[in-house]
Amino acid sequence: MTPRKPRVTTRTAPARGSVSLLDRQDGARPQGNVLDFPARRRSHRLRNALLSVVAVVLVLGGVVAYVVFSPALALREVVVEGNSLVTTAEVDAALAPLMGTSLTRISPEKVRGLLADKAPIEDVDIAAEPPSTLVVTVRERVPVAVLQNGAEFVLIDSEGRQLTSVAQRDDVRLPLIDGGTNAVNSEVFSSITAVLAELPASVLSRLNNASAASVDSIRLSLSGDRKIFWGSAERSAEKADVLEALLAMPETDPPVREFDVSTPDRPVTR
Repeated sequence: MTPRKPRVTTRTAPARGSVSLLDRQDGARPQGNVLDFPARRRSHRLRNALLSVVAVVLVLGGVVAYVVFSPALALREVVVEGNSLVTTAEVDAALAPLMGTSLTRISPEKVRGLLADKAPIEDVDIAAEPPSTLVVTVRERVPVAVLQNGAEFVLIDSEGRQLTSVAQRDDVRLPLIDGGTNAVNSEVFSSITAVLAELPASVLSRLNNASAASVDSIRLSLSGDRKIFWGSAERSAEKADVLEALLAMPETDPPVREFDVSTPDRPVTR
């Protein structure tokens, strides 16, 4: 009997870089999952981008810090405009705490706060003029009358706010309200100032005196001892137009001594 030759099984070596799965006894082959690993080049790009962003932020932060805190933009000069009732020296003294502060850190609110105790000032606007100048434009309240306070004469606005004072009555061409500074407490005071606030400057500057026995009997006086009967403060805008037109008329003979505009539709001269 011829002997059987032994079976020789040859296995091929797996290719380099591949994974070989050995045959199982039952012939089944295990299932495997292929995992994708991110390329290292992509992570390097992301890191470089983040570093670039951080560098830009740091540079911008340095620029902003320089602009805000740089001594090159420190305030050294204040220019005041639009003021007549409050002096430039008063404004300069009030804003002295801002000297040396960077112009970029000075706001209108901060300037208004430092000038809040100046009664003539209603509001301000500011403008920076680099490298070191701040222009402050003052908007003042409008005086409409004068009150006598001892030897001085106090200018007041339509709300009775005391704005400033002068030593001589002739220094101000505004009507004098009878009663001194106590006049602001009378019930007719607001009616008188409401009337004066409606008058154009050309008429207001010609008035000598303003008074009222009641809210319905407001009287004004002009130079040359001429009188104006105004009546109440109602329809004051219309009355002001009528009075301005009457004063612009040529002089008559005999001259008019009284203008009655209490009924603006039917003014009367006497």
